[in-house]
Amino acid sequence: MTQKVNFSYAYQPIVDVINRVAYSYEALIRGPNNEPPTIIFAQVSRISLPDFDQQAREFAIKLAVQLGLTCNINLNFLPNSLSAGSYIDKTLDALNENNLNPDQLIIEVPESEIIHHQQDFLYSVRQCRSKGIRIAIDDFGAGYSGLNLLLNLQPDLIKLDMQLIRKIDANRSRQAVVKAILEVCRELNIKIIAEGVENLSEYEWLAKEGISLFQGYLLSKPGFQSLPAITFP
Repeated sequence: MTQKVNFSYAYQPIVDVINRVAYSYEALIRGPNNEPPTIIFAQVSRISLPDFDQQAREFAIKLAVQLGLTCNINLNFLPNSLSAGSYIDKTLDALNENNLNPDQLIIEVPESEIIHHQQDFLYSVRQCRSKGIRIAIDDFGAGYSGLNLLLNLQPDLIKLDMQLIRKIDANRSRQAVVKAILEVCRELNIKIIAEGVENLSEYEWLAKEGISLFQGYLLSKPGFQSLPAITFP
C-alpha cells in the first residue's frame, strides 16, 4: 500500500448462553483512538480498498490472539473479496501464523451484498468450506430477499438483522417472520445468531424460541483493543 492508514480493532463477543461462554468474537475496525470505521474508509481509495481490507483482517487476527482469543473469530468480507482466492489464502496464512485453525474462522457477508452476487458467492462458499472455513450471512432479514437465500446458499450461520428483532417481544408480525426463519434454519442445520439484542424482553422472547447465540449491548459492548467481559442475563 502506498498510503499509510492508522487503524485498530474493537471486538464484540457472540455469546453461547447455554454453555455461558464466548462462542466467537466479531472484529470491528476502528480508528487508532476508537474512531468509527467511516473515518478509516474515508482515507482509503476505491482501488486500494480490497488490499487494505485484507491487511486489516490479518491485523485483526493477530491482535485478537495477542489479547487471548481461543474461540472462534468473525471477520467481515464483501463478496468480491471472498471470490478472490488470494485473499482467502492470505487469511488462512494469518490464522496459521497465529496458531488458529481454519474452522475457527467465520466469514460474515451482508445479505444485501449477496443478493447481487449470488452465483459468485455460491462458488466462493464451496471453496471456503473445502478449506474448513464457515460462512455467516449478516443482517439476515434486512433485504427481505426471502427464504430462498437460505435454500440456495445454505450458510453455516445467519445473523438476524437487529431491526427484525427490535421490540420483537411485542410485535406479532416480526415474531411470525422470525419463527418461519427459525423453522427453516433448524431443518437445514443452520445456526442462528440474534444480533443487536439490547434489552431483556427481546432476549427472553428469542431464548424461549430456542436461540442460544446472542450478540448485543445486553451482553457486552464492543471492547476497543480488548476481549470484553460478558454479562449474562
